[in-house]
Amino acid sequence: MRKQVAIGFLGTVLDKGGFGESRWRKWRPSVGICRQPQWPLHRLHLLHDNHSLQLAQLTADDIRRVSPDTEVVLETCNLRDPWDFEEVYAALHDFAAAYPFDSEHEDYLLHITTGTHVAQICWFLLAESRHIPARLLQSSIGRADDGYTGTVKVIDLDLSRYDQIAQRFARQRDDTLALLKSGIATRNEAFNRMIGQIERVATRSGAPVLLCGPTGAGKSFLARRLYQLKKARHQLSGPLVEVNCATLRGDGAMSALFGHVKGAFTGALQAREGLLKRADGGMLFLDEIGELGLDEQAMLLKAIEEKRFFPYGSDREVSSSFQLVCGTVRDLQQWVAAGRFREDLYARINLWRFTLPGLAARREDIAPNLEFELLRHASESGERVRFSREAREAYLAFATSAEASWQGNFRELSASVTRMATLADDGNIGLAEVTEEMARLRDGWQAPVASGAAMAPALWQQVLPDAQLDLFDQAQLEAVLAACRDAGSLSEAGRCLFAVSRQARSTANDADRLRKYLARFGLDWAGVKAVLSP
Repeated sequence: MRKQVAIGFLGTVLDKGGFGESRWRKWRPSVGICRQPQWPLHRLHLLHDNHSLQLAQLTADDIRRVSPDTEVVLETCNLRDPWDFEEVYAALHDFAAAYPFDSEHEDYLLHITTGTHVAQICWFLLAESRHIPARLLQSSIGRADDGYTGTVKVIDLDLSRYDQIAQRFARQRDDTLALLKSGIATRNEAFNRMIGQIERVATRSGAPVLLCGPTGAGKSFLARRLYQLKKARHQLSGPLVEVNCATLRGDGAMSALFGHVKGAFTGALQAREGLLKRADGGMLFLDEIGELGLDEQAMLLKAIEEKRFFPYGSDREVSSSFQLVCGTVRDLQQWVAAGRFREDLYARINLWRFTLPGLAARREDIAPNLEFELLRHASESGERVRFSREAREAYLAFATSAEASWQGNFRELSASVTRMATLADDGNIGLAEVTEEMARLRDGWQAPVASGAAMAPALWQQVLPDAQLDLFDQAQLEAVLAACRDAGSLSEAGRCLFAVSRQARSTANDADRLRKYLARFGLDWAGVKAVLSP
């Protein structure tokens, strides 16, 4: 039979019953727990300080009198301030670390009735974290004639043993997953597993989260749901601040992110707070983080690590603590290799990376998302629209087929449903609307052709996807990029591009001329080769 071992503080008030026989008519917790027939104690460790040694010895003698089989071990525990949480926790933690627990042969109970409230909290934390492999023992005064014996109740902190609590936690987690998925009963197993992991990370960690995936896969949507979840759990108190980094350029990027002081640059007529400061206590979602410039990346890294940064043009730091969520369609590892993204920043935001699949990889989720989009349209327009049975079957057969490429992902599905719902008469999407929409989607998915072959994006569009250039610059840059793509080195590309003009120069500086030309567009040799290399 396993031995029962209890550990607890001597109650300097509750265990004090005087030195006469009248003390036996008073309930004393440390004595009472040793008189429980259903919980015979093999050993009791009684923690006390030097000032209470006489009371501790008397209590030990009385326990031996009523329960001779119980060994009483007096443990000296001197605390300068028994209400100081740090001191009490450290003392009990050290006690637990030195104690020779033998869980194979003994069961342990922590008596939480005696001691200060701080001591009771510390016992709970040490048991809950399994620093002490014990259950909690709560004693109270009894109602019987021998009330000095009292009653006891054992509390097991293994919540998995409590069916109702376990069921409640399971329901709560199901509700959380539903929140992240907007109530959509998604069927893709890989996606559901990922959402489950995101839920655990969101509720347990404040580290940056990186959401990868193609445009329209739902990165912004999921970031907003993460904010709602953490706000509901009281893990965030501030606002959600969203910014598309692709819209930030030059001094405007620094100012928008970090703020600026009055007069920091031409046109800075008044100070500006900045998005990082505005997100203090909340969440900052940096969509398309790969588009940030290297200077902004360096300042962002400091802000993440130190929670402090300098506004543009200021010599005084400001502080801001926020949950960071980043989104990108780029392969940031490739951009690090090309020198377009800082390796240290990538390492910092890459702790929790989740890649959202496109709609074409989740065809089984098209049907539930179809119903979600109809409900969203009804909420926004105030008009309920439904598919006829034939129309719904026809649309789903098309949408889930290999023919449907869904290049715009869930954003494209939403637009498709909106078009059909808007054109539907009497709130009913019929076969005619579906047929017309399928033709519209097919037409949109057909790549433009030239001479019977599919046309790839222009080279300048591949390296500068968000740039707007004059036709002159487009043509000139296209020729330069083509030479860079085909050359094996910067110098070789320069010699090709400046083959005529270099003859009139005393010093050949082809590589330097090409380097300066690329820099006009914010480009460099390594970055161009990384994007254009097959």
